[in-house]
Amino acid sequence: MAREMPKKDVAIVGLGWTGSILAMELSKEGLDIVALERGPMRRTVPDFEYPKNTDELRFAHHFDLMQRPRESTLTMRHNSAQTALPYRKLGSFLPGHGVGGAGVHWNGQNWRPQAAEMRLKSYVTETFGADIIPDDMQIQDWGITYDELEPHFDRWEKLIGCTGLAGNLNGRIQPGGNPFEAPRKAEYPLPPLPQTSAGRRFKETAKALGLNPFPRPGGNASRAYVNEYGMQLGPCTYCGFCEWYGCYNYSKASPQTCVLDALYQQPNFELRTGANVMKVELAEDGKTATGVTYASEDDKEIFQPADLVLICAFPIHNTHLMLLSGIGKPYDPKTGEGVTGRNYAYQMMGGTDAFFSDADFKPFVGAGIDGYSILDYGIEQIDFGAEGFIGGSYITVGHTNGQPIRSMSLPEGTPKWGADWKKAIGEWYGKSINIGSHGSNMSYRDCYLDLDPTYRDPWGRPLLRMTFDWKQNDIRMTRFMKRQTETIAKAMKPDSWNSSFKDEDSHYDIRPYQTTHNVGGLPMGDDPATSAVNRYLQSWDVHNLFVSGASAFPQNIQFNPTGAVGALTYWMAAALRNDYLKNPRPLM
Repeated sequence: MAREMPKKDVAIVGLGWTGSILAMELSKEGLDIVALERGPMRRTVPDFEYPKNTDELRFAHHFDLMQRPRESTLTMRHNSAQTALPYRKLGSFLPGHGVGGAGVHWNGQNWRPQAAEMRLKSYVTETFGADIIPDDMQIQDWGITYDELEPHFDRWEKLIGCTGLAGNLNGRIQPGGNPFEAPRKAEYPLPPLPQTSAGRRFKETAKALGLNPFPRPGGNASRAYVNEYGMQLGPCTYCGFCEWYGCYNYSKASPQTCVLDALYQQPNFELRTGANVMKVELAEDGKTATGVTYASEDDKEIFQPADLVLICAFPIHNTHLMLLSGIGKPYDPKTGEGVTGRNYAYQMMGGTDAFFSDADFKPFVGAGIDGYSILDYGIEQIDFGAEGFIGGSYITVGHTNGQPIRSMSLPEGTPKWGADWKKAIGEWYGKSINIGSHGSNMSYRDCYLDLDPTYRDPWGRPLLRMTFDWKQNDIRMTRFMKRQTETIAKAMKPDSWNSSFKDEDSHYDIRPYQTTHNVGGLPMGDDPATSAVNRYLQSWDVHNLFVSGASAFPQNIQFNPTGAVGALTYWMAAALRNDYLKNPRPLM
């Protein structure tokens, strides 16, 4: 029998970006809050202090900051006719482990979706007609507009000290910024980072081609900065250890850098690490949560009663916990009914490497957001009817790192090992750039998450099962982007170039790293028949349960999701503070 703890006002599952922000905001209401984090404590010092944080073998190959599949994994398959097998070795995506979650090891790239992405189904139907939407595609509106979310994007960007250059300020296009971005009310909190030579070369070529380059925005501070919680960031030193690493210089935005030390000072906040939440417990009528049951580090079962439960874990773990707790009708791809597990989506990536024998790009001078980007082929810029796909991508060039093991682009035909491989590294190090495409991924009827009937975790619970594969719509989108990146590469006049994009026969491969931008499973919306949470990220079925994060995306945007996740978190916090706490009830 589980040991019962004293009741709390709020129980938060997971202490990454969303959990830390919500805890900070609700602490201002005087609520008694406990955060339950299954991983270990992580602090800038001593966990990320120099020089141990710049150990490429430890962090980029042994994945020291990531979850261990032997402790937490899922099963995968391409379609429902296959038997799913466990994800036994980290590859395609890398969930974070410990306090701060994936917010510790992200590279800092921060974007706002285009306005059309927040109401994608309506935009496509109104602009091109509903008949261009494939029969198996399940794109949806978010249930919230960009204009409603804009103040929360602004607050999030001020939290992280976001650097960038506005392109659309109150409807007026600004020189040097992204002219295709949705209107913003204020300039970025910090100016762009000074750009290195790779990005500058791309910028010159893009402008010559009539494109619109702008500095890549994100959470790498360009100068000293203090946010609303009194947390201080120092200017980036271009150490080249952002993605997959913690930041020792307090320069890259993370929960540790931006929220947590202020949160720890709140007398009404408690953190318990090594607390693996197993289930959300419900009242007898199933309409309210009574708290959560978790396993402690010594495998003891503990019940934490609470009046309000916030699930703030990684997107796939949010869905897993909802399924295990029996909240919401599980999605059934055969009938299209059910909501929990619906609309899982990923990200469509590709790129063209270009090699210049006369260049010296010095990639070891890198930052997670270094570089210039273009959005000339974004979702609002493409004629979907003419091109035969729905989606878009930004294209970018910059040097985020020059790490000697994982950053070795070599010309096509170079041996993969041996003396000739070593010779090529000596010849081409610092002489290549990647023209990268970061594209959208739509949602489909047969791409979803459910409970695996065979495999179980160490506590005997069914593993989460992912059914996912690439679809022709998204492959057509990425092939379109291949033509654009190769056009740019040719215009840069390299010695040679080679591309890596999905082709018509591609299937999802879990082995190579692609991105940790897993979304969906608990889509948000204004229709309980097609969404698991409402526009305030409140469960339709259990009104004192809210679920944050990218699990709410109805399909994936063409950008890194963190900016949208941050804005949605402040949107949820405002609904809780200004409405729900005064009168707890279903908000829709």
